[in-house]
Amino acid sequence: MRTLRIAPLTLALLALTAGLTLSAPATWAQSAKPRIEKAADLPRFSYPVKGPLETLVRQTEAYAPFAAALRRDIESVLAGYEIPDVGTRRDLLSTLAIMDFLDGRYDSALQRAELVRSLQDKPADKLISAQRLRAMASAAKQHALGSPAYREAVARFISSELAPLPYPVIANDIKGAKASAELIGEALALGRVREVVQPIADSSGAVSSEFAPMIVFARFALIGTLPLKQTLIDTYTAYLAQHQVAKTDIWAARDVALQPADVKAPVVLAVWDSGVDTALFGNQVVKDAQGQPQVIGYDKYARPANTTLAPIPAELRGKLPQMVARSKGFSDLQANIDSKEATEVKTWLSTLAPADYKAAIEEINLAGNYEHGTHVAGIAMAGNPGARLLVARIEFGHTLQPDPCPTREQTEREAASMHGTVAFLKQHGARVVNMSWGGNVKSIESDLEQCGLGKTPEDRKAMAREYFDLLKRAETEAMASAPGILFIAAGGNDNSDASFNEFIPSGIVLPNLLTVGAVDLAGDEASFTSYGPTVKVHANGYLVESYLPGGARVALSGTSMAAPQVANLAAKMLAVNPKLTPRELIDIIVATAEPSADGRRRLVHPKNAVAQARAR
Repeated sequence: MRTLRIAPLTLALLALTAGLTLSAPATWAQSAKPRIEKAADLPRFSYPVKGPLETLVRQTEAYAPFAAALRRDIESVLAGYEIPDVGTRRDLLSTLAIMDFLDGRYDSALQRAELVRSLQDKPADKLISAQRLRAMASAAKQHALGSPAYREAVARFISSELAPLPYPVIANDIKGAKASAELIGEALALGRVREVVQPIADSSGAVSSEFAPMIVFARFALIGTLPLKQTLIDTYTAYLAQHQVAKTDIWAARDVALQPADVKAPVVLAVWDSGVDTALFGNQVVKDAQGQPQVIGYDKYARPANTTLAPIPAELRGKLPQMVARSKGFSDLQANIDSKEATEVKTWLSTLAPADYKAAIEEINLAGNYEHGTHVAGIAMAGNPGARLLVARIEFGHTLQPDPCPTREQTEREAASMHGTVAFLKQHGARVVNMSWGGNVKSIESDLEQCGLGKTPEDRKAMAREYFDLLKRAETEAMASAPGILFIAAGGNDNSDASFNEFIPSGIVLPNLLTVGAVDLAGDEASFTSYGPTVKVHANGYLVESYLPGGARVALSGTSMAAPQVANLAAKMLAVNPKLTPRELIDIIVATAEPSADGRRRLVHPKNAVAQARAR
């Protein structure tokens, strides 16, 4: 269950379903229907399949019976269960809306999209939810798919709808939509079906309801989005060119940089992540008697591996500079910056050969893992001469096929590593610990299916629950055993309720744990940020600049970047007032955070929080 919180742009580009954000009504009639309290309680279905799944994607006669069975089951869940979680209904309805379009039910697709758009929670989603799908369905009612008139109608729909909208609210989403369109190619559209779902089908002769929608999404990308690639690029480019307005930066005025004279005592700040290039932080690193960085680490098999950075496989070491450059390319795409790195990434992925998909995606994942902890550390340590960096390394898999596969033995090792890491943090005096990672019970269940473990969906459900409960208990007990440490968790990049989806650590409730959501430079809610009752504050998590290993600076996005902003704040508060307890730190951070008008966000205010810490 070692799941790194990958940057949201990368997730969106790989999924290739951007622009289909849907949600269902916030209130449903009360009934005697079974109530779904957690995502893992949703019913499971299985779909027999034979031969190449690409046939289902490409051929209507093969796709139709498969789609009919999937539609029947999704509709039965929506009709037969009370699902209070908006995110879950959004996901189910999103799939149905895509299927409506693919089946030529354009009025139905529009009706679903318009209904749910009026009931969105996030400001940008209220304005442009499922815009691309609505444009395509509207155009398809009047013109033949793929015709020049169809493409022109799609462009007109998007342009006319965007024109009167407030640019600062939707800017990030439109830049992301443009980047997604620039990267799409046939290899990306079909890659997950070929490399993730096909092995499941080959092994078991069936795919579950967890993976079946990927076939639908691939078909939509192939016959719906890909033919509109240039139309979408041109439309979004023209709109952005007309709005060269930088969003207001609310954070500069809130920031506080400490001077050495402000520091009453050093503060050990631990980054529990994928590893840190400690050379970038000089004398601010906690070191042993021999002058080496103090570190505890575990490899992806949860075996001790006490190195500050994850090892790069020999065959990829020579490609490390290129991998770093591509990280900048992804960042520039997200920011709508026309750089040589962005151009290289666009060319590379949009023209990727099918045979190269697996290696390309695994390389992206590996680079993200390698860079993640250093980027987080750079944010957490900024502007605090009193901070002392302590490294706790956790390793994440990067391959499309799970490695390792979930087993009881593996789970017990991971649970033991949680206790071992927290014992190390206590031993070396950590006061603040940043955790920008997580996983949930559904991710374990998915890994079990990919690994061919469990005879039935219900078997996998039971195994996943057993393993997850063991890990959650170990993680909760480990953090509870360190009441003097404030743990900071990233909320997640799933645009979902962290509690309903049972993400850990972000869904855990403890008096010394604070979970953080993400907003952008102007304080607008990030499209990707997760939410829920455990997400107490929000910080900037959109295109935040920090270090990569080796010293290059790149702007990355995610709640992974928002959480260390709050870890940074907590460490500064302790530097000026070492007597503060985790409970007091949380109380001050939450109390000084400013609520948004809609009540969905509480934006941290570092300057005010540090001032209150001084006054205590």
